[in-house]
Amino acid sequence: MAAFTLAHLSDPHLGPMPPARLIELFGKRVIGYTNWKRRRHAVHRRDVLSLLLADVHAQRPDHIAVTGDLVNVALPAEFTQARAWLETVGSAQDVSLVPGNHDAYARAARGQFALSWADYMRGDGETDVHFPYLRRRGPLALIGLTTAVPSAPFMATGRIGRAQLAGLDRLLARIAAEPLCRVVLIHHPLRSAPGRWSARLTDAPALITLLERHGVDLVLHGHDHRHATVWFKGSRGRFASIGVPSASASTGGHHQAAAYQLISFEEDAAKGWTISRRVRGFGSDTSPDSIVELKAETLA
Repeated sequence: MAAFTLAHLSDPHLGPMPPARLIELFGKRVIGYTNWKRRRHAVHRRDVLSLLLADVHAQRPDHIAVTGDLVNVALPAEFTQARAWLETVGSAQDVSLVPGNHDAYARAARGQFALSWADYMRGDGETDVHFPYLRRRGPLALIGLTTAVPSAPFMATGRIGRAQLAGLDRLLARIAAEPLCRVVLIHHPLRSAPGRWSARLTDAPALITLLERHGVDLVLHGHDHRHATVWFKGSRGRFASIGVPSASASTGGHHQAAAYQLISFEEDAAKGWTISRRVRGFGSDTSPDSIVELKAETLA
């Protein structure tokens, strides 16, 4: 079987921010909108995102995974803008999406991502959006989870919840005998970076226990806007949880520049799955020629 390639990018934080009506700027949105106008608009640049996405397409992956935070403060107009951007990434058949905390930034926007981006989050054979979802693509079982819940001001936490954990338990048991490589898509990392208590996945221990018990092959996430690889021990062998920086992050400053990863999956009858990845992103500047291969490694 030829290798199957999955591209993974995250946290595009699409700009420019659409105009907001005064009635829309209440509660937490006021803080986020002000922060965007003062600082974040210079970090998350649409031109950077466009260059990165062009490089993704040039690599001709078999499928693309996007792990959340398409919008910034969940204004109604942001969801329309994000839907248009998703269509430039690829068709709903070729792109799998899970939402992030910014996609559920305000309680007034609860569930809006499931309406606006449903085609990209609908499991095989499903007519509605349910989490966890299952999409079979090539040799992969893509399992999408949502951690997107509204949080208090100055907090960016996520939560899986008991119902979704129970659903994941049943899903993993159901596909246990299928010869598929299990890849979990989630926004928040399983284990937060030091100092990120206010941005953690609050029920991460329960999720980790479940994933280790059933065994998966790879977890892909965003949220922390940084390169990260954390290893876990599962019943099928150890597996990595990997994060990437924001796909729209400019160079300079204290943040990591935009990058994405290309993950190759190849099955060997004797050895099982061989999983390798190449990380591509910006070097010293954000010119088209500055996207380079930052890292290459074998994961399994």
